Amino acid sequence: MTTNTYTPEELKKIDPVFGQISFDHHEQIVFCHDKDTGLKAIIGIHNTVLGPALGGTRMWNYTSEWEALNDVLRLSRGMTYKSAISGLDLGGGKAVIIGDSKKDKNPELIKAFAKYVDSLSGRYITAEDVGTTTPDMDLIHTITPHVTGISESLGGSGNPSPVTAYGVYMGLKAATKFKFGSDDLNGKKVLVQGIGNVGETLVKHLVNAGALVTITDISQERVEEVAKKYNTEIYMGNDLYTLDVDIYAPCALGATVNNDSISKLKAQVIAGAANNQLEVEAVHGKMLQEKGIVYAPDFLINAGGIINVFGEIAKYGSDEAIRRTENIYNTTLDILNLAKDQNITPNQAAMKMAEQRIEKKKQENK
Repeated sequence: MTTNTYTPEELKKIDPVFGQISFDHHEQIVFCHDKDTGLKAIIGIHNTVLGPALGGTRMWNYTSEWEALNDVLRLSRGMTYKSAISGLDLGGGKAVIIGDSKKDKNPELIKAFAKYVDSLSGRYITAEDVGTTTPDMDLIHTITPHVTGISESLGGSGNPSPVTAYGVYMGLKAATKFKFGSDDLNGKKVLVQGIGNVGETLVKHLVNAGALVTITDISQERVEEVAKKYNTEIYMGNDLYTLDVDIYAPCALGATVNNDSISKLKAQVIAGAANNQLEVEAVHGKMLQEKGIVYAPDFLINAGGIINVFGEIAKYGSDEAIRRTENIYNTTLDILNLAKDQNITPNQAAMKMAEQRIEKKKQENK
């Protein structure tokens, strides 16, 4: 095994953080390591103009620390725009823990991470994400108050996944209306990629609306369980992007909308729960536009979860969370129409709207 050693001057040239392509004027990046538990985590705080940076903690078995850093940078940036466009008084943040949540996660590791969250004194507020759960948030709550998505029995809003899925469903319906002239999903062919908690609930909404749903996931056991429960088709081919469907709903990890997939896609609408679906926003947003595929910006339509957990901070209940989440339908239509009128991509239109709100708040704070 060989180890590369760099001098301080050589390290400056490498630019391991500020030189990352995903670095976008982030305010703070915190690298967390606890020797006793083996914790390796990164907390990214992108922007706090509108309020404290709120975003979930993802535990994933990254192939490298560079991959983990890139993920936390992209995700925290996305949370800034998600909160801004949803009208929430929150900034954007995210955390990642490097490791396999099924093998490496334990109470001591979660508590060690919670101490790092607490050390930021409320600049970053955490919540659950891929690889973490409501019980994990309850455990974090024993160490720090800077956590949301805790159990309802503890005064929290509980698992945000159902509300996230409902917001995606609202955005999907709006995009369907924009593309096809009606939001009636009866008979529409939908491919849902990724059947986690959010993906399953989205499948339930789609099936209840009469959509013809095909599902896929890395876990065959999970696919078979959900297919049996909701009487859906299971994708059995080798290249899912060539499937003849009307709507593609990516609900797993990001970057599935790229050069390769766009060239094959038959779907006319993309609307799903995954974060950072466009591998390169400027490039792939434009490619979708040129191909006539309607893209519902992910950071808008998957905002139901943060709307739900923000209720713990703003002190509103589940009814108000659902009402705000339903409004994703109207906002999605507004953004798609703005993009059409200004001949820009939906992603550009959504970011423009979010940035205007952030800039307005920045001027007020001067």
